Parts: sequence; structure tokens; C-alpha cells
Amino acid sequence: MNPEISIVIPTLNEASSIAEALAALESLGEDIEIIIVDGGSDDATVSIAENYPVKILRSERGRGRQLQIGGDAATGEILWFVHADTIVPTNAIFDIKRALKDFRVVGGNFTIRFDGDEFAAKFLTWLYPKLNLLGLIYGDSAIFVRREVYEKLGGFKLFPIFEDLDFIERLKKMGGIVTLPAVVVTSSRRFENQSFSLTFLRWTILQILYWLGVKPETLMKIYFPASKS
Repeated sequence: MNPEISIVIPTLNEASSIAEALAALESLGEDIEIIIVDGGSDDATVSIAENYPVKILRSERGRGRQLQIGGDAATGEILWFVHADTIVPTNAIFDIKRALKDFRVVGGNFTIRFDGDEFAAKFLTWLYPKLNLLGLIYGDSAIFVRREVYEKLGGFKLFPIFEDLDFIERLKKMGGIVTLPAVVVTSSRRFENQSFSLTFLRWTILQILYWLGVKPETLMKIYFPASKS
């Protein structure tokens, strides 16, 4: 019998966070399937994940590719895409199923809070709801979707960056998207030990370039100059 919900987690060197994320997911109940798609970690990510009841798949690096592979392997009627540094609330599955009882709703995401007491975490926690009102929904807010809708869309495109924005734009054309009041907590580590202002400026410029039509592959080279993915 297939699970109600398949949870897909793309990973790449997530040894510092994957155990806590999987423990939170494991506590949600038995009628779930957890699929990790690793993009070539060279730390202990995979060996840590092997201690949990998960299916582990391998992929080339690239979040869009990893999400697509996980989505294709999933067997649940609902697909839920969760980042490896995100902690989900205990009532998450109940909230997802309740939201999808409305046939007009094709998918959604969660309210997000960034951990920590630094300015970056507080600012981003404040900013994300404003971006959500503009229709900008990101993968770290734990996107979920009806399986049949996901299949009609053809899943995620094999983008190395902004695969979430592309997916949401296509999903909007299929029906309603809801943002649940339940909160997922995600890490603000990407902004630690570096200038938040410069990081945020670069992120904003990349977004503008994306909407102007610059290919995600080109943007990835700007974001990670040494990356070959």
C-alpha cells in the first residue's frame, strides 16, 4: 500500500543538519515515505541518513535535478519537498491534508522562520511573508503538491538554481496555492560568517537577472563561481 505523503529531501553536505531534520520528519507518523536524493556529498550526510527509515538515491549535483529524481521515485498521493536544514512542525501532515480537502487547492507551502538571533534571521523571517504576498515562494518553505498535478506539470525542471520559483509559477496556473500558518524553522547558516548585506544584494541581483530571462545555469556560475554543476 502506497503512503499518503512522500517527502523528498535534496542533500549536499548536510551532515550538520540532516539528523535533526530527519528526526522531526520521522516523528510525524508511519504513513509517510522519506526519499533523500544526495548530490554527491563528501561528508557524513549519507551515513547519518542511513540510520533512519529513508530511501537514499544518488544524483548529479543540482537541486532541480535532485528534486525531479525524488519526485519521480515517490509513490505517495501528496509530494512534499523539504530542505535538509528545515525542521517541520508536529502537525504538518494534518495541516497539509486539511488544506488539500479543498479541491481548488493544488499545493502550498508553510510559513517560515529562520533560526538564530542575528539580524539576518530576524530580517528574513520578516521579509518572507512580504515576498509571499508578491507570489514569490521558495523551496525552503517546504512546498507540497498533489501528485497528479505534479505529474501534469512534468515536475521540476533541471535547474541548478531558482527551480522553486519556476515550479511555483507553473503550479499557479493549475489552481490555488495556500500558505499554511504552521511554521517550519530553517537555518540561517548561509548568512553566517559573511556580510549579510553583500549576500542579500547578490541574491537580489540574481533574482532580477532571473526574471529578465538569464538562464539558471549562468546564474549558478555567478552564485558559485567555482561550481561545475
